[in-house]
Amino acid sequence: MQHDLIAQARTWLAEDPDPETRDELAALIESGATQELAVRFAGTLQFGTAGLRGELGAGPMRMNRSVVIRAAAGLAAYLKAQGQDGGLVVIGYDARYKSADFARDTAAVMTGAGLRAAVLPRPLPTPVLAYAIRHLGAVAGVEVTASHNPPRDNGYKVYLGDGSQIVPPADGEIAAAIAAVGPLADVVRPEDGWEVLGEDVLDAYLARTDAVLSAGSPRTARTVYTAMHGVGTSVLTAAFERAGFPAPVLVAEQAEPDPAFPTVAFPNPEEPGAMDLAFATARRAAPDLIIANDPDADRCAVAVPDPAADGGWRMLRGDEVGALLAAHLVERGASGVFAESIVSSSLLGRIAEKAGLGYEETLTGFKWIARVEGLRYGYEEALGYCVDPEGVRDKDGITAALLVAELASVLKERGRTLLDLLDDLALAHGLHATDQLSVRVEDLTVIADAMARLREQPPTALAGLAVTSAEDLTRGTDRLPPTDGLRYHLEGARVIVRPSGTEPKLKCYLEVVVPVAGAAGLPAARARGAELLAAIKRDLAAAAGI
Repeated sequence: MQHDLIAQARTWLAEDPDPETRDELAALIESGATQELAVRFAGTLQFGTAGLRGELGAGPMRMNRSVVIRAAAGLAAYLKAQGQDGGLVVIGYDARYKSADFARDTAAVMTGAGLRAAVLPRPLPTPVLAYAIRHLGAVAGVEVTASHNPPRDNGYKVYLGDGSQIVPPADGEIAAAIAAVGPLADVVRPEDGWEVLGEDVLDAYLARTDAVLSAGSPRTARTVYTAMHGVGTSVLTAAFERAGFPAPVLVAEQAEPDPAFPTVAFPNPEEPGAMDLAFATARRAAPDLIIANDPDADRCAVAVPDPAADGGWRMLRGDEVGALLAAHLVERGASGVFAESIVSSSLLGRIAEKAGLGYEETLTGFKWIARVEGLRYGYEEALGYCVDPEGVRDKDGITAALLVAELASVLKERGRTLLDLLDDLALAHGLHATDQLSVRVEDLTVIADAMARLREQPPTALAGLAVTSAEDLTRGTDRLPPTDGLRYHLEGARVIVRPSGTEPKLKCYLEVVVPVAGAAGLPAARARGAELLAAIKRDLAAAAGI
């Protein structure tokens, strides 16, 4: 067994084109680190919610140039099998370790396979790539990013020519084509022959961002902005300047791209501590709101002044921002369909119903939301918002930020705030309070065991609320394809449990709906909502054995 493992590692080493990972793997072989080698060679990285994603390093279970070249060769073979020979593939990348290398390798493989390749001019937000696919009439797009994952991760997102991320059966067919790739020496990789796009593709995207705002709307909101060490700063500030908003005050320590993400434990605005520098900057600058992007700027986080909050600032939940943007679009007279994933707040459905708009629920991920027919607006609780589906069929943290700033400006002119509008929504539709129980694991069997336990012994009540129905989503429903998840409906609450598609996490999404009689009842409703969420979290953790 050990001999086979070493032989497997030596075969991989002989093919590896990257001196850095070659040295790393050679050292592991030399030192006889069989335990580590067994982990690295336990299989191959598989396409998941967002293509490939994993820790950088040598071996088929890590992100590296060998894995990327194989992925690109498989994608090229798939596209040619679909009759797309000679078609254009656009490639974007963020500022993480190895991103530029992976983008270049992809361009070389596409060129060698007889496709045309065009690479974005520099590290840019993921939504610029999603926009460029349709703008340039490409047959596919690749974005090299690990979004908000830890610094040592990278990833590989695949889009098809409609500008949306891949879904079944394409993902399985691409995975099969990757598995069929032979020796790397047989993958043709010329030194040149692809195009490096100019700034005009970014200019076209920026011109499109204006379309999300109402002509003549107020643009007075003052913001503090953090790019979280990612690629958002130059694009967001350009978009705000074009739109006529005051220049955002930058969180200086996090404004420039840095793959080490030195000031945060995790470069995700949702993670504890990630927004501390933004809050400190806001206490000095006294803006109307804080806006944060994740490192590839496809997500948008919002914080608002709140005297009742610790430090005077409060992060809005993704569901709160999702509802606020929906209410803003309704007031502006939007038509079409509002859509969200099943893990997001049911408040969106109530807003759409009252406005006489279509409403759809999808599986988790914008690869599903973006495909909703007639989509006008889509959001997901994990800070993802699609506010211009004709321009970008994916979440877009730049255009979402513009729309939030417009809403804040409109409210400011009326002497009101985003928190006031949230109160209005609670009075109109009931208080929708959401929370998440998220468990990061080292050992993935912990997640499998928790799911098995919940399937074998489903809870009959949580927080004293009876479970009125339970669905195992692996069977699919009349409206949803199968997915690994469990959904519980309770009296006045809803719980969904699923393994994350992009991180080693078990995620449980909780929502309670508390009726509100009038404005005077809001504080009591909020307290009741918080109490129920805490109790559901406690009881669910016990039921799942986590």
